[in-house]
Order: sequence, then structure tokens, then C-alpha cells
Amino acid sequence: MCTGRVDLGFVLRAFSNGTDGVFIGGCHLNECNYVTHGNYHALNMVLLARRIMEHIGLNPERLRIEFMSGAEANLFVEAVNGFVKQVKKLGPLGESEGMDRHRVKLKIAEITKLVPYIKMVNQDKLASRLKTPEEYDGLFSRDDIEQFFREVLSYYIDPTKCQACSICLKKCPAEAIVGGKNQIHVVDQEKCIKCGTCFEACPPRFGAVRKISGEPVPPPIPEEARTIARKSKT
Repeated sequence: MCTGRVDLGFVLRAFSNGTDGVFIGGCHLNECNYVTHGNYHALNMVLLARRIMEHIGLNPERLRIEFMSGAEANLFVEAVNGFVKQVKKLGPLGESEGMDRHRVKLKIAEITKLVPYIKMVNQDKLASRLKTPEEYDGLFSRDDIEQFFREVLSYYIDPTKCQACSICLKKCPAEAIVGGKNQIHVVDQEKCIKCGTCFEACPPRFGAVRKISGEPVPPPIPEEARTIARKSKT
């Protein structure tokens, strides 16, 4: 019932499923029915999503947000009809951008994996309340987005330091850490949401979890080499 419920992941899923355009209609700013001002969050999310679309080569005009009340039927019809005409002019998703559907889907899939991280890093901006349309362009600049994707963090467990204490494994919210008793732990990069929980959880005396930015993550050690040989107590 509130546009604040429209998640970045929902928008990406729509485009991944082949939708040619996404229209979001919300209450007028400063007229929130739930006193949560979720429509500001929706606006900021759309501004971020449009920049991300530019980054991966999709036309940002395929995504629009408009604000209106339930009594403004004419405005709603006019906005939707105008958007439909615009999307028809752009054509099928990817066609005017010079990409086939498979490539579009792959690019969106890469971004979708980063949604939790994107929201975490940009939480302050997503919660801001812009007062004028002139402020919209400045919230997320092209340079900001380019830098963000250049510096995306990854986490890696150093096999020479891991003591298989399982603290990071138990605290990982995405179940992205593989390991067991006397087994060097490994971060599954496909599942990792880059929240940094493992980094914070790893005991300082071990310091096994590393932050990696702007460079490839080292490949995980083979499964057969993950057993830690413990010295027997005498």
C-alpha cells in the first residue's frame, strides 16, 4: 500500500523478467498516509536505480515515478498513458540499447546479487528527504555510481590464519560461509551479500577475514586441503 515497500530488487526483477518499463505511482510528497514518508524512500530508490541502469547500459527512461492522490484520476491516466507511449518509443528492453535479452538478464543478475550491499552503503541517502526536483540529480551522481562499483568490497578468509572457530560461519546472515570442525572456512562469493558480518565477527587474535576492494578475490583453496592439523595434547 506504500511506495516505500517498493524495493530495488523488485524493480530489477521486473526488468530481468523482460518488462520494458516500470511505473511507480505514489502519494504526494509530505502527504504520507502512514506517517512513514515511504514515498521519499521510493523517490530516492528510483533515482539510484536509474543511475544503476545507466551504469549497465539500460535507458533510465524505462523507469519512472510520479506522485498523485487517489482523487487525481485524470493525472494518473495522463501519467500512465504518457509513460506507455514513451516505452513503446524505446522499444523492447535491450533493443534500443544494443543488447539482447540474455545479456540484459546477465547484467541485471550481477546487480541483483549486490542489492543488500547497495542498500547498506547508501542507507543515509535513501533515507534523505529532497525538497526540490533540482536536488534530484545531485543525490546519486554518475561519478558516485562508477566509483561505487569500482570499489565494491569482497570478503576473503585467509587460509593461513583461519582457526575454524566457526564464529563467522554461525553469524553469517546469508549462509555464505562453508566450513566445519577443523576445516578452514571459505566464503562462497556467489552467496555473499558483502554485509561485513564475518569481518566484524572474526576474533582480532586471528584476523583471518580480509576486506578486498578493486581487485579479484583469491580462489578458494581446494576442499581436500582445508583440513587443519591439530597438535595432539600430551
